[in-house]
Amino acid sequence: MNSKDIIEKLYQTNNASKEELLYLINNINDNSKELLIQKANEIRQIHFKNKVYMRGLIEITSYCKKDCMYCGLRKSNKNLSRYRLTKEEILECAEKGDKLGYKTFVLQGGEDSYFSDEKIIEIVKAIKSKFPQNAITLSLGERSYESYKKIFDVGVDRYLLRHESASKKLYEEIHLKENFENRRNCLRDLKEIGYQVGAGFMVGIPNQSNEDLVNDLLFVKELNPAMCGIGPFIPHKDTPFRNYNHGSLEKTIIMLAIVRLLLPKVLLPATTALSSINLNGREMGLKAGGNVIMPNLSPMEVRKKYSLYDNKAYILDEDAEYRKIIEDKIKKSGFELEVSRGDNPDWVNNQL
Repeated sequence: MNSKDIIEKLYQTNNASKEELLYLINNINDNSKELLIQKANEIRQIHFKNKVYMRGLIEITSYCKKDCMYCGLRKSNKNLSRYRLTKEEILECAEKGDKLGYKTFVLQGGEDSYFSDEKIIEIVKAIKSKFPQNAITLSLGERSYESYKKIFDVGVDRYLLRHESASKKLYEEIHLKENFENRRNCLRDLKEIGYQVGAGFMVGIPNQSNEDLVNDLLFVKELNPAMCGIGPFIPHKDTPFRNYNHGSLEKTIIMLAIVRLLLPKVLLPATTALSSINLNGREMGLKAGGNVIMPNLSPMEVRKKYSLYDNKAYILDEDAEYRKIIEDKIKKSGFELEVSRGDNPDWVNNQL
């Protein structure tokens, strides 16, 4: 067994065993990392060419009923100034995003009971009425099958729910009193209903082993999501994980590249978290197989309040100016900004 052969197998078959993935992660060096990134980029080019899809992110609430150990929105954080956007404010963000060319809006927030099915349905209908050709993605945590179905039926296209960890022990360490299987069942429910589903995980969360990362890779391979969000763990000063170091940029890039080889047509964000730990992190993520970025459209006055982790990049950049910065950086990196909904090709062809 050697790293080069495993990378070649991933490239040719889009598959590898648990033992092979673990060997690759444990033994990767500069040469094999370079080959891995090269092969991931080749696969990306086959299916997406140089296109990078943009999603306009609207952070609708910083309230959360959960108490996840790593997250600044956790309910035990008494230092956070909380907010909820109104339907009118959300619509203003969508209008601004549409003018800037964003054809997908991502409504993200903590698990906030205030945003009932009825409120979400009202907001979705209002956005779809004004922008019928634009896609709507929700990222609002765990809900019931019935809730997901009602929301889907009024026009929501996608749902992002990171599985966070596919290892039961680690999941329960970072999500106190939360049900490991419920998270996975939510993802399966979303897929059965017909959403373009997004899963994903953090790299470098405290106590995470390489075996845990392999479990994540095998889980996303089995689930076959339309999207997969992978980013480094970054500590927040008001959480129990405040004193830990952030996750490794190099290991995050390696995970992105492996996921691109396992799931050739997946929509794979190069996250803001990458830029938050390295100025060129997002561009490195794109070169390792990423093909999505998610600029922030939230009102300027609430952006600091949506505090998932410390020192978030680009948080106060003006939208129009930031749009230009992004476009310039993407072009310099050899990519092309694509202004379309950017659906997963397998979902378009009814194969997911």
